Amino acid sequence: MKRVVLLDIDGTLVDSNALHAEAWHEALAHFGFEVGLQKLRDMIGMGGDKVLPAAVGLHEGDALFEKISAMRSDSFLRSYLPRVRALPGARALVERILDRGHRPVVASSAKARELEGLLSRANLLDLLPMRTGADDAASSKPDPDIVRAALIQAGAAPTEAVMVGDTPYDLKAAARARVGFIGVRSGGYDDNGLRGALAVYEDARALCDSFDESPIAR
Repeated sequence: MKRVVLLDIDGTLVDSNALHAEAWHEALAHFGFEVGLQKLRDMIGMGGDKVLPAAVGLHEGDALFEKISAMRSDSFLRSYLPRVRALPGARALVERILDRGHRPVVASSAKARELEGLLSRANLLDLLPMRTGADDAASSKPDPDIVRAALIQAGAAPTEAVMVGDTPYDLKAAARARVGFIGVRSGGYDDNGLRGALAVYEDARALCDSFDESPIAR
């Protein structure tokens, strides 16, 4: 049995991946960059420190990098966050984790303000006081920094934890931190995109329904 469960948020517990892509698309277009919405959608799961270099070749320290990042963040909080909804079974899964004696810890690429807003929209703030995000790591997913920060916060070794996420970036971050990974398809990736996971479920509800047979309980 894994005593710690690391939880991604976007696409795993809340239906927000498409909204993040739209916010990036809007901010980039404002500064004259035309990047396809699907291309941006395929990058969601990485942090902003990875999206802009991959999408338009801008890096931290570039003036435009900072301006686009700030606009995207403001736009998401103002216009897109109110549209975020919890995915099926999100709260039930976290309650099941707690009921079975495991400790849930958020391991997200979101910055603190966004993370708080996402958890609030999903009615999960009260259940998830232990959180790590982009502000706690030098580099976002698929680098392992956020996963390692979550392990440190939980006081757990990699072998004592498992991560639940929805993107290949979550999977790679977990693998690089030597943490087992459970995938959910609710973020838009199929089993091929989540290849290497210990198990793959349709969404949080399906994982909750099969909890006692899942890699968390084994």
